[in-house]
Amino acid sequence: MNILPVFEGAARKFGYARVSTKKQKLDSQLEALRKLECDHVFMDHGVSGARDSREGLDEMMAELRAGDVVIVWKLDRLGRSVAHLASLLKTFRMLDVHFCSLTDGINTQTSAGKLTYHIVSAMSEFQRDITRENIHAGLEAARAKGRTGGRPRKLDERLVREAYYLMKQGDVPVKDIARAFEVSPSTIYRALGGIDSFFFAGAA
Repeated sequence: MNILPVFEGAARKFGYARVSTKKQKLDSQLEALRKLECDHVFMDHGVSGARDSREGLDEMMAELRAGDVVIVWKLDRLGRSVAHLASLLKTFRMLDVHFCSLTDGINTQTSAGKLTYHIVSAMSEFQRDITRENIHAGLEAARAKGRTGGRPRKLDERLVREAYYLMKQGDVPVKDIARAFEVSPSTIYRALGGIDSFFFAGAA
């Protein structure tokens, strides 16, 4: 039985494959994409999905035109954070580009698949709201305790993730993020300087 998706009226079919380490292989992803007779398959080999900018992904994004379709083996091959996935799907929608994830059964050419845009966007907005609430709660708690500074403490991985997310959203000034985490702005910048080495560490 043929279970491969049908892409009606697609201008071009672009596949995207990624693995996080050089030891991992792209073979299974590439085989699935070849069966769909993609016009071109873009690849990132040994690149974390937590990185927003990747050579293969950037090349594909630059090539996209209205009517194209982007195909991946699995959703997490495209990105590992809800915010980044939401941003990519929003871009696809603005460009009138369809998206398909084979393993997850997502195809935005179908009625059910179109819900993907709304669900991911809603999850991203929910995450932003929660993070904003946490930041403002932290600021209030710091003010209530009369925090006026002192020796900056180091940021653990969780706090670095939150700081990175807030910086990406651009909703909260760096000085306010630093105050909420009880560190100096320079500590925030230093922590984010090494973000590629451990942001979402362990993510495949």
